[in-house]
Amino acid sequence: RKLFPHKVLAVGDKKKIGQFDKKIRAILAKDKNLKKYFGQNYLAKAGDYDLIIKTPGISRKERSSFLQGRSEAPSSRITSQAEIFYDNFPGLIIGVTGTKGKGTTSGLIYQILKTAGFKAFWLGNVGKPVLQYLLKAKPDHIAVYEISAQQLQGLKKSPQIAVFLNLFSDHLDYFVNFQDYTKAKANIAIHQTKNDFLIYNSDDSLVKKIAQQSKARKIAFSETKLKIVKGIINPKEIPLPGEFNQLNVLAAILATAPFNIPKEKIKKAIKNFHNLPHRLEFAGKYQGIEFYNNSMATVPETTILDLKTFNGRPISLIAGGSDKGSDYSLLAKEIAKSSVKNLIILGQGTGQKIEEGAKLLPQRKELRSFLAITMREAVKICCQQTPRNGVCLLSPASASFNMFKDYQDRGKQFKKWVKKYGQKSN
Repeated sequence: RKLFPHKVLAVGDKKKIGQFDKKIRAILAKDKNLKKYFGQNYLAKAGDYDLIIKTPGISRKERSSFLQGRSEAPSSRITSQAEIFYDNFPGLIIGVTGTKGKGTTSGLIYQILKTAGFKAFWLGNVGKPVLQYLLKAKPDHIAVYEISAQQLQGLKKSPQIAVFLNLFSDHLDYFVNFQDYTKAKANIAIHQTKNDFLIYNSDDSLVKKIAQQSKARKIAFSETKLKIVKGIINPKEIPLPGEFNQLNVLAAILATAPFNIPKEKIKKAIKNFHNLPHRLEFAGKYQGIEFYNNSMATVPETTILDLKTFNGRPISLIAGGSDKGSDYSLLAKEIAKSSVKNLIILGQGTGQKIEEGAKLLPQRKELRSFLAITMREAVKICCQQTPRNGVCLLSPASASFNMFKDYQDRGKQFKKWVKKYGQKSN
């Protein structure tokens, strides 16, 4: 409204107005000239407007049904915040994507640039809406953009520096199929020019295939190149658990290579990095048990990496949630050969698939499983069943929407109950 005080603006959402918090309702009520559309038919009048800004939450299916339902040829332009930002940002964009790891890697890139004195800012699924940054953007600014498949969908422009970490099945409740998801992810690279850079994971065959379609100068990274990280910082000094995080550090180092940043600045940035919450976050140690919160683990592949991080120590794994169409067979095999002693199934959902798959494997007949209806119950079981020097790991391998508002709510509840049970035990 500040930018367009006299324009006819509208806002629409599938939720009813009463489902929004008081702050949002107050903002909407304050603008007397704002048209509002809420409920199941919120897109019915969208065709009356010249420009439609689609949020990432609106899937291609919903968009298609809206277009098909119109009685006349569509004249409205459908865009997104990401597209507007890419088209209008005057500085350099470093885009980071991947099924997992993009938040950590983009954060590391931002930290390195800031430590080196560059005018960088970090956006995407963190902080303020991206369009707010356009108001003060200047040509010497660097935008480190953590960008999801939903945000990449439909983009016709790629960033000057693109980082592609990995690609495996996810969000199949949103995209038509895995091919549709892959096509969206590919937009990070396929519109690049010969003057751009693409940093990509050559260990991932799908990422490697997409990289071949990019015209950019390519810098591949893989596990065989982890010595680059060791040449800058001792892995023990990296404040991120798991060898997979060394790959994220490597990607961040390579993404900032064009800026010729001294090694001591990079080392300082990495040592001082604080990861986002709910990403293999240490939640405390009580009665000799370490608690880790990776509520962000919404696909089996992430949980597999988490289990490898702690393998050899007794693990109580809290897993399960709403189904996004993932295949849990590889996770079941990893549980069977890992040091998981207790499997706590969180609610009714994917946990049963994980349990059944693991118990079918002969080497894990001794695996104990428990059903927890609430997070409180799950943490209580962990405290009772995990031996000293063991690990209680929240790594659900599933989305959170069947029991929690989102992955953040799930992680916060885990940390809350860990703290409460920890205080009782000490």
